[in-house]
Amino acid sequence: MSDEPAIRNPQSAIAYIFPGQGSQAVGMGKDLFDNFASSREVFEAADDALGFSLSEMCFSGSEADLQLTANTQPAILTASVAAFHAMESEGFPMPDFVAGHSLGEYSALVAAGVLDFADAVRTVRKRGTYMQEAVPVGVGAMAAILGLDVETVEAGCAEAARGQVCSPANINSHSQVVIAGNAEAVDRACEILKEKGAKRAIKLNVSAPFHCALMMSAQERLELDLKVLKYGDFAFPIVHNVDAAENTIAANVCEKLTRQVSSPVRWLQSIETIAATGVNKFIEVGPGKVLTGLVRQINRDVEYANIENTESLRSTLETL
Repeated sequence: MSDEPAIRNPQSAIAYIFPGQGSQAVGMGKDLFDNFASSREVFEAADDALGFSLSEMCFSGSEADLQLTANTQPAILTASVAAFHAMESEGFPMPDFVAGHSLGEYSALVAAGVLDFADAVRTVRKRGTYMQEAVPVGVGAMAAILGLDVETVEAGCAEAARGQVCSPANINSHSQVVIAGNAEAVDRACEILKEKGAKRAIKLNVSAPFHCALMMSAQERLELDLKVLKYGDFAFPIVHNVDAAENTIAANVCEKLTRQVSSPVRWLQSIETIAATGVNKFIEVGPGKVLTGLVRQINRDVEYANIENTESLRSTLETL
């Protein structure tokens, strides 16, 4: 494949983007489960693969259970894939690209035909467990830095580290970067970055410091699971988190997903990579509108929509 991305027809070019953690809520996917047989089959497959009723947890479980990352990750994956299959059943066009934010990359790979859904849902449950167990509660932290570019945030993190871990974890837009690392270093970085002009530095209520060097033990454990999975051919290309590069080679996927655990999510660069090909429609597939909001921040010249229930599916289909 050429290093230069192919220019698509801007009248029809479309990307499907899949959410990660932070989009979970009790009841997610229930409307799709009730209204689309294809979505119902996805939730039933997840229950079978995991050996417990994930669907019951999604629809009527406790917020506390759903917020445990070992449950959150398979739940969001399942709700997202259920939405994608509902779209398929209603005749949505296939995308020119897919991408997913962190966990959402697994949903994107299922949609592209690269990962088997049952394999994916079992793997992300392990991924959540490994990430939770990598750092004792209270040792790590994450914070959202608003109003500064990534270079300034990187410099502030380096100044704050003082022998500890502190680095950008999610490069979400031109002016929103989430940082992660040791709790004390993240606290220092918040103060330093406010002095450098950040509009806000908001500590996040998360269970672990994702996408930083503290996740290396989780990465090493997950790599063993990823190496034994089967990877199918791509139905359409993906843009990966770790390098914001287009990929259609199944043999590359294991390494990309492995490095993703401790590497920053390059979401800003991923959206820019996709838009540079001529794509001007982005549809968020799955619970919430977090990615829709980020796309709006990154590029106001593109169209965007989200699909998480029957109403949003119907209204988006009408606009296509």
